[in-house]
Amino acid sequence: MESQKPPNAEPAKRSSSIPNRLPMARRGLGRTGETIQLVSLAYEDGHPADAKDIGRKVMDKVHETYHTEMAGMSFAYDGEKSLFTIGSLPSKSSDSRLSWRMHHQIDINLVVVLYRISTARNIDSPDDGSDRKRSRRPYHSKTFNVEISFAAKFPMDSIVRASYGQPSKHLQDAARVLDIILRQHAAKKGCLVVRQSFFDNLPRNFTPLGGGVLGCRGFNSSFRATQGGLFLNMDVSTTLVIQPDPVRDFLVSNQNVKDMYHIDWSKAKRMLKNLRVKTLHSNAEWKISGLSERTCRNQTFLMKQRNEGPDGGEVRSVEVTVYDYFVKHRKISLQYSGDFPCINVGRSKRPVYIPLELCTLVSLQRYTKPLSTQQRSSLVEKSRQKPQERMRALKSNKYDANPMLRLLEFQLVLNLHKLKAVSCRLQLKSGNGQDLSPRNGRWNFNNKELAQPTKIDPWLIASFSSRCNMKTLIQDLIKCAKMKGISMGYPAEIFTENPQYMREPAPVRVDKMISTMMSQFRRLPQFILCILPQKKNCDIYGPWKRQCLSGCGVPTQCIAPSTPVVNDQYLTNVLLKSMPSLGV
Repeated sequence: MESQKPPNAEPAKRSSSIPNRLPMARRGLGRTGETIQLVSLAYEDGHPADAKDIGRKVMDKVHETYHTEMAGMSFAYDGEKSLFTIGSLPSKSSDSRLSWRMHHQIDINLVVVLYRISTARNIDSPDDGSDRKRSRRPYHSKTFNVEISFAAKFPMDSIVRASYGQPSKHLQDAARVLDIILRQHAAKKGCLVVRQSFFDNLPRNFTPLGGGVLGCRGFNSSFRATQGGLFLNMDVSTTLVIQPDPVRDFLVSNQNVKDMYHIDWSKAKRMLKNLRVKTLHSNAEWKISGLSERTCRNQTFLMKQRNEGPDGGEVRSVEVTVYDYFVKHRKISLQYSGDFPCINVGRSKRPVYIPLELCTLVSLQRYTKPLSTQQRSSLVEKSRQKPQERMRALKSNKYDANPMLRLLEFQLVLNLHKLKAVSCRLQLKSGNGQDLSPRNGRWNFNNKELAQPTKIDPWLIASFSSRCNMKTLIQDLIKCAKMKGISMGYPAEIFTENPQYMREPAPVRVDKMISTMMSQFRRLPQFILCILPQKKNCDIYGPWKRQCLSGCGVPTQCIAPSTPVVNDQYLTNVLLKSMPSLGV
C-alpha cells in the first residue's frame, strides 16, 4: 500500500521570526496548588569583618546612620575592637532598628549597609553625535551587623590626680583613650596610621630611596602624664611606602630594568598582589589580585551583547579580547599594553582585567619587603627632621580643634616645654696653641693643627676604581696632612685591581688584592688607603676591612670619591678618621 500526497499540498514552513517577548511582572504570590509550610535555611555567615580598614568605614556609617538615635554623641574608635564614648549612650530609642538595654551594661545591635560606588560610562554610537554620559551607580553593597557591648568606665579625672602625685589605677586607661582620639583624628584627615605614628600625604614628607620605594616621614604622637601635668609627646617616625606612579614605571624601577620587555612577570605578580590602583578610565580604586595568564591582545573574556531587532533582541555572550574591548568598544587608545599581561582586580573565578597602562598605584601604601643595603643607608640619611618641621606639623594637626578633646575640656597649648639647664662649654687646645670650641653645635677644624700628630710612612694605596685622578689625589692628601701637622710621605706602592677580576665576587677580589700586595711586601706597611668603586654600600667594604684588620692587622681607611678631583674638606675628614686607628 502506497501513501500518496494530496494534490497542491505544500509542506508547512517553520516561521523564522522571533516572537515578541516581554518581561512579566509578578503581581503577587501564586494561588494555584496546595498550600504547604516550609522552613527557611538561609542564614548569615556570622564571620567577623576582619578586613583591613573596614572597621573604620563601618563605624563611620554607624555614626552617620544612627546619629539622631545616639543623641549626636561622638565616639573614639581604635579601628579594631575598642570604642569609647564620653558619657553613657541613650537608654531608649524610638527606632525599631535599634534594640538595646541599659542597666549598668549596654548591648546594642545595629545594622548598616556599605555601598561601593563606581563610575560607569554610557558611550553612545559615534553616528548619533550624542555626548558621552557619566552616571554613578551602586556597584556593590554589603550588610554588617554591629554589636556594641559595655566593658568598663574610665574616670578621666585620674589624669588630673596623677599630675598632683595622687595614684590612680585608671591612669593608663585614660591615657590610652586620649591616644585613640589622636589616631582617629589622623585617620579622618586621610593620614596613614601605623600604631601611634601618623603620616601625611604631603610631597615634602616623601624621599625617594630607589626601586619604586619612598621613605615617608611622619610623627609619633602620644599623651604622657607627668608630675608637671599632661604632655603631648611628639617624636619623628619613618615608614616605607610604594611610589604612587603608573604601574609600568613602578615595575621598571622596582626591578631595575631598561624597559618592560625585561620584566620578570612572576616576580611582578608577587610584588603587585594586594596593592591598590586607580584606573584612569573610570577613576575607581581596585585591589590587585594578580595578573592575567596571557597578554592583553590574547586574553579573552565573555562579553554580553544584545542582538539588533524590533523587540530589543536577545542577549548573547561573545568572546572578545581585553585589547579589542577597550579599543573598539570603550574607544580608549592603548599604546603599549597589548604585549603585556593585564591587571586582574577581580576574583580567581570571576576575574576583571584592566590594561596595564590604565592603572596607577594609590598613594600611602606601605612597602613591607626588605630593603637593599643602599636603600637602608639612604633612608637613615634622609629621614632626619629639623625642629622647625616638627613644630610646623604640631600646629598644622590642629589637635585643639578635636571635638572629643573639647568635650573632655582638654585644652592643648601648642608651645614647647621649656626647661632650665646649664651649658658646659667644651674647649680644646689645637697644635698651634689656639683654643678650639664648638659654635652652633658644630666643630670647625679649618686652619687648625692636631695637638699630637703622628707620622704616616710607609703607606700603600689599593685601588678598586679608576674613577679618580691618582696623582692629584696623592698630592692633595699630602698637602692636607701637612696643614694638620701630620708628616706624610709618598706611598710606597700603588696597587690597581686587575680588570679580569672585576666581575668576581667581592671576597675573591679582596683576596687577589691582598695576595698581590703580600707578594711584594713581606710585611705590610703602617697604613693602607683603599679606593672603592662605589660611593656607598660597596660589597668590597666588609671583606676588605675584615682581611686588613683581622687577617693582616693593618689599619686601613676606605674612600669612594664620586669625582676625579676630591676637595680638601673630604680629605681632611679622611685623615681625622685615620688618626684613632694609628694610635693618636
